[in-house]
Amino acid sequence: MSIAETRRAFLGQGSLAIGAMALDSLLRGDSGINAVRADDVRNSGDAGVLSTSGTASSGAVQPLHFPPRAKRIIFLFQSGGPSQLDLFDPKPKLNELSGMPMPESLTRGQRVAQLQGQPLVCVGSKYRFQRRGNAGLEISELLPWTSEILDEITVIRSLQTDAINHDPAVTFMQTGSPQPGRPTMGAWLSYGLGSENRNLPAFVVLVSGIGQGQNLHTRYWGSGFLPSVHQGVQFRNQFDPILYLSNPPGVDAEARRVVLDGMRELNQRRFERTGDPEIAARIEQYEMAYRMQMSVPELIDISNEPESVLDWYGEDVRQSGSFARNCLIARRLAQRGVRFIQLYHRDWDQHNNLPAELERQCRQSDRGGYALIKDLRAHGLLDDTIVVWSGEFGRTPMAQGSSNRDNYGRDHHMKAFSGWVAGGGFAAGRVIGKTDDFGYDVLEQPCHVHDLHATILRLLGVDHLRLTYRFQGRDFRLTDIHGRLLSELLA
Repeated sequence: MSIAETRRAFLGQGSLAIGAMALDSLLRGDSGINAVRADDVRNSGDAGVLSTSGTASSGAVQPLHFPPRAKRIIFLFQSGGPSQLDLFDPKPKLNELSGMPMPESLTRGQRVAQLQGQPLVCVGSKYRFQRRGNAGLEISELLPWTSEILDEITVIRSLQTDAINHDPAVTFMQTGSPQPGRPTMGAWLSYGLGSENRNLPAFVVLVSGIGQGQNLHTRYWGSGFLPSVHQGVQFRNQFDPILYLSNPPGVDAEARRVVLDGMRELNQRRFERTGDPEIAARIEQYEMAYRMQMSVPELIDISNEPESVLDWYGEDVRQSGSFARNCLIARRLAQRGVRFIQLYHRDWDQHNNLPAELERQCRQSDRGGYALIKDLRAHGLLDDTIVVWSGEFGRTPMAQGSSNRDNYGRDHHMKAFSGWVAGGGFAAGRVIGKTDDFGYDVLEQPCHVHDLHATILRLLGVDHLRLTYRFQGRDFRLTDIHGRLLSELLA
């Protein structure tokens, strides 16, 4: 036998073994490759939640590296870059100097997005800040509902990122890299921790708000080089929540099952010849889609929610596709064991006409976040559910366009911005981080995106240095070659 033939046989057998392990991993919840029946879904209980406890995991991390304090994440992503200076980080000195030139000692040689070559003029916030909660934390008058939950959340005023424009910054927040192609955080958690529910995806995406100029690319919830079974599944706001989920007229569940059985058999034969893990992923995706035909309609039907719960969310909750409705759906997903729930609320990119646009955005989103925290607490879910509120970056203390206090704009700012975290082992009733008098740079307790990722993983029982995937000869991870645990954020 030639060396070439021996090498070819070795590689072929190796790929089959790897593929077989992938298939077993993907279908472990379905007892091997046995197809699920309609009655199996109907009789699997309210949620079809799988039982895991302690340091157990149904994903690649076996066992978990640390005892977990959280089981799942709800990420309330505010796409466009909310103005921290008008919401979370009051700056009296900036208000005093509004209309004056920005100190060159701060801005010389620094990156700006759209203000390059223009006069840099300070602009303070037109909004009053008030002390609320037991700790007397300062928060903008634009967020009256969030001010009611300050004792449940920790505000981070020292977030930092590496990207100054929308697409790379959103990509960076979701994947830990400004370049497309890496797995998103939800995909990493689906891969590392697996799913708690056999009838729903481990990673679900909900979108609200106006599209404006920044598109939400599907790669923002993609799996990158991880198997495609780990990518996020977007639920739509109208018609079928998921495209082509419903059977066409004249096709019932049993007829669909016959078709899927035939496809599964053909895919299985192909898989046995090639060992391609993507074929294993395809088999599981067909089975998941079949199960979701029954689990998803029940999930999105909020008619059985008590009026007392709906009242927390306000009238917007009755509008499909609103941020409030998506927050309620997020709680229902968390209740059913979905691992990563990603909400995108768009249109925070206020380069001009900021007061009017920011007020509109806060009216759309403020109450939903408040209600979600109340709802999770009432259902006993907040202690093991991480909630994150953040955009991809913040806004500059320099005006863009007019510096009139009644009608100003702000450019992108990556050096210092704000967000908040709650639940799942995070501290509550605190402010972490401090910026300078202009809100331009971080002075204390910096929180880089990589550090936030590392801390979230730790609360989920995962060492960010050890959740890796080998691709093209390199071990990749969510935090790349960076990241540190932020102990000041922990309860």
